[in-house]
Amino acid sequence: MNALITLAIICVAVHIVSSIMIYHYLRVRGERLCFPLIKLFIFSYVKRYRELTREETGKTGPLFYVWTISINLALIPVLLLIISKI
Repeated sequence: MNALITLAIICVAVHIVSSIMIYHYLRVRGERLCFPLIKLFIFSYVKRYRELTREETGKTGPLFYVWTISINLALIPVLLLIISKI
């Protein structure tokens, strides 16, 4: 059970760090962003990151995949913990 909790915490931490890295990427490229409201606007920031990286390189940037996969991987241990409590 501790391993599942640890895995979920690590995945959430990776998700948070990748969100901040996406914010930084956009900020460096001159986008107007609001860090205090990052939770509110993160989906539009990720969409903009994806668009910009596709324009620049022709491919979606790696942070998009890290951001998406990490939160989905965090969901698995949480669901397993919930199921084990039932």
